[in-house]
This record gives sequence, structure tokens and C-alpha cells, in this order.
Amino acid sequence: MTPQLAQELIKGALIQVAPDADLTALPLDADFRDILELDSLDFLNYVQTLSEASGYRIEEDDYPAFTTVAGGASFLAAHAGAG
Repeated sequence: MTPQLAQELIKGALIQVAPDADLTALPLDADFRDILELDSLDFLNYVQTLSEASGYRIEEDDYPAFTTVAGGASFLAAHAGAG
């Protein structure tokens, strides 16, 4: 998976849990949980949505990588399709 495709999947998952979010203004390296006002349930729904969309099972130990668009994209580019 390319980082660009991973970014699109991440943004799509974020829109699912925060439909009113303006992702065009979101810095790729910013922790979006506070910016988008996501609570823990919202974050869990985001990870689950992203896991389904990417076809890669995201484990709880991997959650810290998915708090930024850039971090999540890098993780998926390195791991998705590998397991």
C-alpha cells in the first residue's frame, strides 16, 4: 500500500466518525484526537473503520501510530499486505 492510498483511507475513516471535520486544514503530523474532539469511543470506531477499509487488522499496541495521519499512513504503508 502506498502512503498516499493509506492517507486517503485514514481520511475516509476520520470522516466516518467525524463527518463535520475539515480535514483540509488538518496538519498531517498533528494529533487529531484533540483537534477533531474525538473521545475514546470515536477513536476506537475510527481504528475499526480503518482496519476494515485497509484489510489490515490494527492491534491495540499499534494505536499510537494512528493518532496522526502521517503516522498511520507510514504504518499502513509498511505493514498492510504483509500480514
